[in-house]
Amino acid sequence: MRFSMVRTKLIYTITLGLFLMTAGLLQAQEAQQQSHKAPLSKMELESGDSIVFLGDSITHQCLYTQYVEDFFYTRYPRMRLKFHNAGVGGAKAWDALARFDRDVAAYKPKYVTILLGMNDGQYQPFNEEIFQTYYHDMKELITKIEAIGAKPILMTPTMFDARAARMGTRKRDPSAVELYNSVLAYYGTWLREVAAESGFGFVDMYGPLNNITITARQKDPKFTLIRDAIHPDAPGQVVMAYALLSDMNVQRRVSRITISEKANGEPAAVVRGGKLTDLVYDDEGVSFTWLADSLPWVVPEEAKLGAELTKLGHRMSQEALSIHGLPAGRYELSIDGEVAGQYSNTTLAQHIELQSNPKTPQYQQAMKVALLNKERNDGPVKNKRNSWRAFQQFARIKRQLDAQAGEKNAQQIAQLDRLEKQLAGQEKVIEESEAAAMVLEDKIYEVNQPVARKYVLKKVAAGKKQK
Repeated sequence: MRFSMVRTKLIYTITLGLFLMTAGLLQAQEAQQQSHKAPLSKMELESGDSIVFLGDSITHQCLYTQYVEDFFYTRYPRMRLKFHNAGVGGAKAWDALARFDRDVAAYKPKYVTILLGMNDGQYQPFNEEIFQTYYHDMKELITKIEAIGAKPILMTPTMFDARAARMGTRKRDPSAVELYNSVLAYYGTWLREVAAESGFGFVDMYGPLNNITITARQKDPKFTLIRDAIHPDAPGQVVMAYALLSDMNVQRRVSRITISEKANGEPAAVVRGGKLTDLVYDDEGVSFTWLADSLPWVVPEEAKLGAELTKLGHRMSQEALSIHGLPAGRYELSIDGEVAGQYSNTTLAQHIELQSNPKTPQYQQAMKVALLNKERNDGPVKNKRNSWRAFQQFARIKRQLDAQAGEKNAQQIAQLDRLEKQLAGQEKVIEESEAAAMVLEDKIYEVNQPVARKYVLKKVAAGKKQK
């Protein structure tokens, strides 16, 4: 009897222990699931917010950053954001840490995009020790960004174009040429994991450049967006800008206008992205006044191939116009008295897209914005970025000297002294460059404001062709 009672208590104790253990494991699993963060899906922005583009020479080129700025200048003309390019040629993640306080934190960013890794891999086949340096420096950089209250947006390193490297005249290690693009893919895959687990933004710069290149080479085996194998040319930088904005799910459409005639003969319009007034729909055609909320996203001439390859206008800047019920024939559309094109009644019923039409005043207005911003980036913005080259060299030499035991290298000490004197004027260069950039930005915000446009659609006489 006593043995039976002991056995019963023992079974009860074991059962209770198993129950508590299981419950504890379930609670731990539930807590772990609840702690999972959703990656950033979009940038929430309002006037006064600051975006910092942190990176190496690819950012220092002031191209993809410029095109992203163009998008915001035209898509949100009444929202004034602050943009700061923080790219320096040759930079690794450690270099970004060295200049972080003055070149990132000082601008009080809401978001910091990070494009680093091209130099960190050191242009050789995968090396675990080299990757670990990148790993730890990037983790520290991300921690510093979070510490200032900003949200990191991690971007994969861009493409290393091995074919372009082989076609070039520069002598390179064949194994590095063959394998370096794969190294960058590894780095980018790790960044994606970090972003997904930590709730950061993530942009795939690598995939679009590689995919567009391999597709284009089906027709032209020598095609490249990166002639020097490392730095994307202007069209490639449009691909990068498209990737950033697409992955951050920005507002893609400029406007949509649908016009028809009701059964009682009255005209009707359904619109998005602006205000339509003075609508007339009669035997003479259709006319109305349209005040859009924004302008199309356009890029300078040297970058247009990138816009074509990404179908930039259709995917990110659509200005659609549909007119239903028109009698059969061709119609001429003019905006503010300037002919934009001729279209059949069936095409107009389906819809036409105007965002990439250089004859429209909206496109021309947006191009003025793009050219002003090109002037801003080619001049004062790049001038400010160039001033950071000396600092980067200074920081690297100082780090080397600090690591030396005993007597320091005299040549490096002299070099450090020379750079320190050169850097004495850097703050003045930064202030003057930012003042000059602001003057051009003020002009941009004068030019980028949408204005009311008069649309007139008239039937074309038989045999009259558009010139």
